[in-house]
Amino acid sequence: MTSAMRTMKVLWSAWWRRWPHWVAWATMLWGVAYAGFGLACVLSGTSLLHHGGDPAVSGLDWAVVAVGALGTLGSAAVVRYGLRPALRGLLRVTCGLAGITAFSLLMDVITLILGQGVDSPASAANKALAAVGAVLLAATARSDRLPSDTALRTPSAASRLVQLAAWAGTLAFVPYAAMKLVWASGGTFAGITGHEMLAVSERNGASEIFLTLESWGLDPTALLALLGVSLLWGLVRPWGQVFPRWTLFLRGRRVPRWLPLAPALLGAATLAPYGVVGIGYLALATAGVLTMRRGDFHSTGDALLVGWIGMVAFAVYGIALTIAARSYWLRTRPASRKRCGAE
Repeated sequence: MTSAMRTMKVLWSAWWRRWPHWVAWATMLWGVAYAGFGLACVLSGTSLLHHGGDPAVSGLDWAVVAVGALGTLGSAAVVRYGLRPALRGLLRVTCGLAGITAFSLLMDVITLILGQGVDSPASAANKALAAVGAVLLAATARSDRLPSDTALRTPSAASRLVQLAAWAGTLAFVPYAAMKLVWASGGTFAGITGHEMLAVSERNGASEIFLTLESWGLDPTALLALLGVSLLWGLVRPWGQVFPRWTLFLRGRRVPRWLPLAPALLGAATLAPYGVVGIGYLALATAGVLTMRRGDFHSTGDALLVGWIGMVAFAVYGIALTIAARSYWLRTRPASRKRCGAE
């Protein structure tokens, strides 16, 4: 490592350790930009709340402007007066609203990874901006809680109960991955063959990457499930806190907390409510209270079977990811050097 690289690393490290001093300014700039983005979309008639293929009423875009305005006012007050209890509450409420606005961002990310286009670029941009804002607002609300003299904790494993939750999240994806791989290999499940499912994907606008992997017998969503399970176990085992040997210059160094927590929180905030609500809908449909369309399947029963496998996987994994992320957050918090010395 050259002297210039070492100097840049030291400067970056010093700047990053001072994040409590600049995060309120960053949040204020985000609030101005987010409110301006929402206002521009309102004036142009562009709907930002786009779900299920149908744009919502464009007037609801004013909610985006309101979230940006609240973030601006709250962070500006922190810059001017410091972090007061009332301001902390305002920032937390605004953080929650931004998190709700960012719901289903993970689905957009997955479609982009697979080379498919999102339903609405403006809606996808809105979710991404809202997710950034949620992180900044949460950081600003905690900007007075880091001890001035801290030390990194020794990498540790999660408790037995948290690891049991990780096992539940892993096993919940086994039927889902098996179902997808059966179709990818040309087999038949729930009355529909792999060739029929491939034709459905092609008709629905699947990308060349997706179709190529399917033709090789590899389902992209099953591969993403494998990545998700790896993330889950990285959150509960000590190896998830240290870069592995194959990372060359980074091997042996501590993993920044935000690196696994960012995708974990995004996945948990999307998959847990999506799966839980989906299970509720499927329960009503199974009981005959609601009528479920069979879609591309040959019968409603086949559609229900596939729906149960998918929604149970999403719900259980999402809840397990929430539990694991909380455990990782608590286990990797910087500890006071005095306390470490006492221990």
